[in-house]
Amino acid sequence: MSSASATIPARAAEIAGARNVIVDAAALEAYAIGGKSPAAAIRPESPEQIAEIVKFAIGGKLALVACGARTKLDMGAAPRQYDLAIDVTRLDRVLAYDPGDMTLSVEPGIPLHRIQSTLAEHRQFLPLVVPFMDRATAGGTIAAGVDSPLRQFYGTARDYVLGVEFLAGEGALTKSGGRVVKNVSGYDLHKLMIGALGTLGVMTRINFRTFPLPSGARTVTATFDSVARAVEFRHATAGSPLRPLALEIVSPRAGSLLGIPNADDAWSVIASFAGTARALERSVGDLRTMAEQSGRASFASDDSHMPAMDAGTSEFVPAALASAAGATIFKLSVLPTQLHAMLDAAAKAADATGTSWAAVARGVGVIYFALLPAERDQNALARVGRAAGELLAQGAALDANATIPWCPAEWKATLPIWGPERSDLGPMRALKRVFDPHGVFAPGRFLGGI
Repeated sequence: MSSASATIPARAAEIAGARNVIVDAAALEAYAIGGKSPAAAIRPESPEQIAEIVKFAIGGKLALVACGARTKLDMGAAPRQYDLAIDVTRLDRVLAYDPGDMTLSVEPGIPLHRIQSTLAEHRQFLPLVVPFMDRATAGGTIAAGVDSPLRQFYGTARDYVLGVEFLAGEGALTKSGGRVVKNVSGYDLHKLMIGALGTLGVMTRINFRTFPLPSGARTVTATFDSVARAVEFRHATAGSPLRPLALEIVSPRAGSLLGIPNADDAWSVIASFAGTARALERSVGDLRTMAEQSGRASFASDDSHMPAMDAGTSEFVPAALASAAGATIFKLSVLPTQLHAMLDAAAKAADATGTSWAAVARGVGVIYFALLPAERDQNALARVGRAAGELLAQGAALDANATIPWCPAEWKATLPIWGPERSDLGPMRALKRVFDPHGVFAPGRFLGGI
């Protein structure tokens, strides 16, 4: 431990109090990233305390990683240096909520399920239904950039994060965006924080636009005997006057992992709708007709869930990770017209190596494709590596964006977790230097060692 690192516990205790500093080695394993644990974890209670931590890190040439419930720490690469974890779970308040303006301001450590409960009291919600929904925090979700099945209708976080306050650079509080929907002043710097894995700063406040909670909802599941027919049904739905909240294509293995009835040997298409009882009946009727024309095997309608609130297919990622020791999950983004070709190519790449697989595809063209080797040894890594090479090659031919957000930590140095080389790496590094000139924020966690 360096002399600077040796002072971490004492200085952290001065800032946040000894009871809010963790130094026990066993306890610090919960903050480990890629096998690296920090010298300490600190639980600040205010932006001012975080500012003091950042200034201390700059002065001591230390590296920080901000985290919440730690459900997304397995994403990205391990940091080159990791001295102190900033656990923001004490910053868990609703700072402002105006139901009339449909705007909400929260601290980063607040769990998403608490946000949904608060908004539900005013018949509103936030369309962030993400993996690990029972534990995920607002800050971690935004930093990880994970999406929701509801992006089919509501878009991604970039569409409803109105502003962010964060600490960057020299430890000064920076504000971007605002608290109202029509705020257009300045640059949208806050959007750079979405998906940056904490490499540009530490968020202290997030402003959201909220949405009316549907008065009624219906989820329809149609099953098909092939991916071609499932995708054909997706195209028919997307090309119709219907406007589903969510539209997902689920492979047989993924359906089994998610507990979808009759999914073992069939491809499922799950569509969710909102509206009045009459509108829902019409939507279901129209969808049934289209399903029959696409050669459906079964058709079921369920009004016992509220898609705007329920996890649904968003829990595919944790289900896949728990199902196989060597679970490796690709995120493939293609044009919707290329869904069939990409799913088919990915399946062939997996089958060629004898590796089990499962997939969930958003109707907008985002595919989560999981390779599921039962073992986590070198043989499994070799098979996953061969499949990954073929999958990425086919993805490039289809102009797909491909990354590997989740895989065993010890495989990340071997697998192309960021996909093919990108042409925008230079501007990304320039942004990193502007936001983090001293290199204290999660160095190495992002693409290209950023």
